[in-house]
Amino acid sequence: MRIGIPKEIKPLEGRVGLVPAACSELVARGHQVLVEGGAGLKSGYGDEEFRAAGARIVDDAAGLYGEAELVVKVKEPQPAELPLLRRDHRLFCYLHLAAERELAEALLGIGLTAVAFETVEEGGGLPLLAPMSDIAGRLSVQIGTHLLHQPQGGRGILLGGLPAAERGNVAVLGAGVAGGAAAAMAAAIGANVTVFDRVRSKLEQMRALGPNVTALYPYPDEVERAVENADLLVGAVLLPGRRAPSVVSAAQVARMNEGAVVVDISVDQGGCVETTRPTNYADPTYKVGGVTHFAVTNMPGAVPRSASQALSASIIPYLLRLLAPEWRADPALAAGINVADGAFVHPALVAEFGG
Repeated sequence: MRIGIPKEIKPLEGRVGLVPAACSELVARGHQVLVEGGAGLKSGYGDEEFRAAGARIVDDAAGLYGEAELVVKVKEPQPAELPLLRRDHRLFCYLHLAAERELAEALLGIGLTAVAFETVEEGGGLPLLAPMSDIAGRLSVQIGTHLLHQPQGGRGILLGGLPAAERGNVAVLGAGVAGGAAAAMAAAIGANVTVFDRVRSKLEQMRALGPNVTALYPYPDEVERAVENADLLVGAVLLPGRRAPSVVSAAQVARMNEGAVVVDISVDQGGCVETTRPTNYADPTYKVGGVTHFAVTNMPGAVPRSASQALSASIIPYLLRLLAPEWRADPALAAGINVADGAFVHPALVAEFGG
């Protein structure tokens, strides 16, 4: 099969769908790998490394999409890429269609088959979403720490505190991969951390992070109290394939301290904070009532070298399965199909938009 890896064109997105080592594995199995020129540069991989791995460099996106049968990319197709997609294409990437109705309808109109990384499911987990959730969770605290600095309009708080200075407060909504990574990072720097989740086993894991971590069931009063006291609020609520529920109201955000920070990792699925709206790295933040909001829809794109390596390692086993003739019989990949033949396939999208 001819596998195409285009250059990502979302603003300041530096990741690449597959690193050269993964391309080499595909070539060794008899597949043709086409890489758009410059696709790996921001991740630190030059065209010559892809050539050495047996891939062929294609000058532009039109040429790449024109030859490819299977397109492997990172982020959802951007408006300029939609005219390059065909009905016979198989698309393998992050889509997050529940929050992108216009894109969802465009893909229906094209009629292609799209398998979304974030809905491939196996063993009760989301193996292709997990590595980027891990990165986003870690970044949420790194970014939040920076945005709390006074020159960035923050409260001027050192989250971990120090002798004679109080610790900062971090509230994390959700203790999945992203929320768990955020809580672990915040706990490691010494902040007071409160994590909310409905699953007891996850609360046990969070509590085990250290004595500065409190893990609670998300009763509304408890969430409200933690949000209003938070210096940094991290939203990490995930319902696979579905739009994220809004669990923090605009009124609650309005009662947060001046200079507090909200980082909503759930923004890909619409956000779990009412005041969230999508941003990108060209203009990543905005303020609502004195509270800084960071809601970039491709957070891991800030660390493309690390993210591309982690993503590629997760993708390649499933990509090899996707290349098999009977791939639709694979339960994990079947769960990942979002659209096919002009119809929504994933149950969450059927519920959201209709059949």
